[in-house]
Amino acid sequence: MESHKGILHKVSKMYMDTSDDQQDLFQEIICQLWKSYDTFRNESQFSTWMYRVAVNTAIVFLKKEKRKVDKYEMPSENVKEDESDFYIKESQLDHFYKAVQKLEKIDKAIIFYQLEGFSHKEIGENLGISEGNARVKLNRAKEKLKEIIKNQGYGF
Repeated sequence: MESHKGILHKVSKMYMDTSDDQQDLFQEIICQLWKSYDTFRNESQFSTWMYRVAVNTAIVFLKKEKRKVDKYEMPSENVKEDESDFYIKESQLDHFYKAVQKLEKIDKAIIFYQLEGFSHKEIGENLGISEGNARVKLNRAKEKLKEIIKNQGYGF
């Protein structure tokens, strides 16, 4: 788990906005991985199984959070031209994650798997859909993401 914990942080950032919520989700994913370790059957790589548990836990966690009243607004971020490249990239990444949070659960999962370098076939296998369906859903998710980013005033 230690060698793949970065992925758990990515999942947390994709599904939760505030750092407190991200940390809560991260802890929930860790707990769920420990609880469900007995279900790992070595039929796939450990990291693949771990990704699947993390995404499923995030979806369940998000459902619980959505039942609560929305307690925050998505702030718009203005990037100053004189910021260093690091801060500009951090801002872009933060804006990207905020846009991803507005996607439907399946679209978040597909974007997540694509960012991790999974093939269309692997995405389909992990989500229980065909390779062709994974390809179509990925393209649609990308278009939705572009539209969200554009509507939030952060064009490409």
